Amino acid sequence: MKTLRGLREKIAKLETEKANLMEEIEKLRQAGEEKASDLEKEVTSLRKEVESLRKLLENL
Repeated sequence: MKTLRGLREKIAKLETEKANLMEEIEKLRQAGEEKASDLEKEVTSLRKEVESLRKLLENL
């Protein structure tokens, strides 16, 4: 029975670890999505600035 008890304990520990890892993955995924969103906003802003500078230089 020690083997069966040990197996149950091992399964319980692995299930807990799996849940913790899934939670960490979700947090990292959300952080990645936020970073991508921030970068998209920054790129959009830079594109607008480039366009404005092009127009300014064309008018000189």
